[in-house]
Amino acid sequence: MALSPAVMGIVNVTPDSFFPASRTVATDEAIARGRSQFLFGADVVDVGGESTRPGATPVEASEELARVLPVVRALALHGPVSIDTQKETVARAAVAAGASVLNDVSSSLYALAGELGVGYVAMHRRGDSSTMQDRPVYDDVVGEISDFLRTVAERASGAGVEKLWLDPGIGFGKSVEHNVTLLAHVEHFVELANEYRAGVLVGTSRKRFLAHLGRATLDVDERLEGSLATEAWAMVQGVSMVRVHDVRETVQLRELLTRPLDAVTS
Repeated sequence: MALSPAVMGIVNVTPDSFFPASRTVATDEAIARGRSQFLFGADVVDVGGESTRPGATPVEASEELARVLPVVRALALHGPVSIDTQKETVARAAVAAGASVLNDVSSSLYALAGELGVGYVAMHRRGDSSTMQDRPVYDDVVGEISDFLRTVAERASGAGVEKLWLDPGIGFGKSVEHNVTLLAHVEHFVELANEYRAGVLVGTSRKRFLAHLGRATLDVDERLEGSLATEAWAMVQGVSMVRVHDVRETVQLRELLTRPLDAVTS
């Protein structure tokens, strides 16, 4: 298990992200949310200006830049900031504004991350927002995603990326069964990442597959417990970072999991 897995807080500067409570259209509100997440113990805050949920409408680069740049610039004064984008122009501008990590659901910007000398999160996604949940099929979901992440890790390492995280992309082009299978094999992805001196990032927070794991179908507002349970599992299996909406609760969870037993009982 990682001694202290990092917690990445989510700041969505969007009107259409899948979790309504996470939407912060106003710049001041987004900055306040990010600052609160740092105060709650987030190790990095991930700022995104384009929703990547199933069915999301693409955003022009100019609009995405207007949404994220003032937020990145302000939050970089308080701690490490990640930019969640698929666009090179947005990534370059965000790094110039103070972002130190590039979180790329398309896994296509590794050369840029190497050029700019920033950390890089490479994620597996089948299709795009308009198609990824149209009956996704895999012959071997763990093997196919492992092959993809291995290829990206080799390319990123070759491009000079020194801080790399691999994300199996839970919820991105996967069925409920696929997502559960990936979680059950998190340790496999940790072993894969170790070959490249990389880490594994897992994002299960509030996602739709959690709605179908209990006795009743749960709305997004009712998925905190499932989020924490799956994040705890990922931490115990050795992931390096979890990406979450609920920073305070996740940091408390991490403290419970990583505090030595003698410190609890003394």
